[in-house]
This record gives sequence, structure tokens and C-alpha cells, in this order.
Amino acid sequence: MTAKELSNGLLRTIFILAGIVAAYYFLSAISSVLMYLITALVLTLIGRPLLRFFKNKFKFSNNVAVVAVLFIYVSFIVGFIALLVPLIIEQGNHLAVLNIADIEKNVVSLKNDLVTFLEEHHINAADEVAKFNPANVIDFNFIPNILNNLLGALGNIGMAIGSTLFITFFFLKDKQQIAFNIQRLIPKDQRERTANSIESINEMLSSYFVALLLQLGIVFVLYFIVLIIFGVPNALVIAFICAILNIIPYIGPLIASVLAALLTMMSHLGQDFQSEILPTTIYILIGFWIVQLIDNNVSQPLIFSKSTNSHPLEIFLVILIAGFLGGVLLMIAAVPLYTMLKIIAKEFFPNNKFVQILTQNM
Repeated sequence: MTAKELSNGLLRTIFILAGIVAAYYFLSAISSVLMYLITALVLTLIGRPLLRFFKNKFKFSNNVAVVAVLFIYVSFIVGFIALLVPLIIEQGNHLAVLNIADIEKNVVSLKNDLVTFLEEHHINAADEVAKFNPANVIDFNFIPNILNNLLGALGNIGMAIGSTLFITFFFLKDKQQIAFNIQRLIPKDQRERTANSIESINEMLSSYFVALLLQLGIVFVLYFIVLIIFGVPNALVIAFICAILNIIPYIGPLIASVLAALLTMMSHLGQDFQSEILPTTIYILIGFWIVQLIDNNVSQPLIFSKSTNSHPLEIFLVILIAGFLGGVLLMIAAVPLYTMLKIIAKEFFPNNKFVQILTQNM
């Protein structure tokens, strides 16, 4: 290798590395825009069945059907805000007269009640719980700042919602034109396969996201019933938050159970620990675990297996690997990404034996 070739190779490597670094910083700078685009794409995939329904059932034009779909989205957002506003106002009134010392005292009292219960039943964990000092772990002074932080975030949330809905409108309205422009960037001999892959991905992911919404709806109703039965305040909001956490595979339900238990205990502060707080919390946990048994054995297999045409063990391994590679975010996106890769592999490598085995049910 000559000195000129070596220098050219070195320069090429430097330019490639510089390009990678520049691309990383560019993508980091526009990460919010990318999130808007991804969210809009998901809303578009969810809205496709609704769009077809309005066009076929009510004979709406494409533009009117798109407006109808967006009206449903906006109605859902408004309904969610209307659900949260009374809760925020109520908590704001409490925060206005909040006594931080009283809150810390109540939490310490709750800890002492737990220690007493464990000691009475000769449970070894009592010593460890007794060493726990809430004041060293939790800065209770953060509570009065919650509303200020929430109000400061409302502007960003409003911009995110507006931008996402705006992008979704054009994704739904001009989907054919967008697909045509994308195909023009692809070599002519690959356009047909690409078009088939895009259509298959759209159909399967639409089914997946709609089924996922149905699953979350079922979990939400069951959580709400459990919380209502045991008289937990703000059951609707807590059930909704816990249902959303179920989007995170395997970890989400555990977080939801812990969150529900903590909120249940905090909502009953001042009552007798052994006869009121502890039994209610245990009942809530049992109820949530029953819901998870129903979800894991009925809802999830139907959604992840039927909507993606993949074996449950296959889905489990994909999510597990995604968790090790990229954490929670990749776990959430694992199934849609895996489904997309399978569809593309089937279209472009139909004679590969491994691909044939993976896609035999597609």
C-alpha cells in the first residue's frame, strides 16, 4: 500500500467517523421531532381501520374521513384532560395548605406500623425496615413544586400534541402520495417488493396496535373494578395510569402493582395499619395479580401471537433479547420492529430456509 492510498484511507475513515458523530448529534438535536413523527406514525396505523370504516360504512370522502378520525383522537385527549383537571385542582387545594412536617410524620408513622406488624409476626425483615429513614431518601419539600413543574410542562405537552396531530393529519390524508414519493427513491427493480412490504407492514402493525389498545382497555376496566371494590380514591386515574404501564412488557405490570399498593397505603394514612391499611393493600395486590393472570393467559397471547403471526415463545425471546440490548424502550418497540423485519425478510429473501421457518405462518 502506497503512502497516498494510506492517507486516502485514513481521510475516508475520518470523514466516516465525523459523519457518524454529526448524524448522532443531529438526531439528538431533533429527537423531539423524531418522537412526533413516530407517534404520528403509530396514530396513523391505528387510524387506518377507522379511516376505512368511515369511507366504506358512511361513504365519507377521504378528507372527511381523516377529519373524523382526528376528531376521535381529539375527543379522547379532551376526555383525558377533563378526567385529570378535577384531580389536579383537588391536589392543588391540598398543596396550598400543605404541611410538609405532617406528611413526613405520617410516612414515618406508616413505617413504624409496618415494623410493629413484622415484629409481632416474627418476620426477620423488621430490623431492615426499622433502619429505613424516609427523610434520608425522600425530600418531601419537592411536593409543593409539583404544580409549578406541571404548569411549566403544559406548554411543551400542548406543542407535542398539536404537532403530532398535524403530522398525523397529513400522514392519513396523503398516505398514497407519501408512499409514491418513497418508492421513487428506490431502484426500479426493487419497487414492487418494497411496495408489497410496506402494505403488509401497514396492515399487520395496524392490527397489532388496535389489538394492543383493546388489551389495555380490558386491563384498565379490570383494574378499575378492583380499585372500586376496595374503595381506593381516584380509582379511575390510578387504573388508567396502571393500564398504560402495561405497555412495558413484563416489567410494567410489576410497576403498576407496586404503584397501586403505595397509593392505596398513602390514601389510608391515619387508619389502623393492621386492620385497615395492610388488608386493603394485600387485597389490591391480589386483585392486580389476578388481572395479570387473565391478561397473560388470555389477552396477550391473542394479541402478540394472532396479530403478528408469531409463536408466544418467539415473542417472549424477542422481548427478552430487546430488554438486554436496549432496555425498556426497545422492549416496547421489540414486537413491531421484529414484525417489520420478518415481513421484509419474507419479501426479499423468500428462498432462505431460516426465513421460511420464521415466516411460515405469515
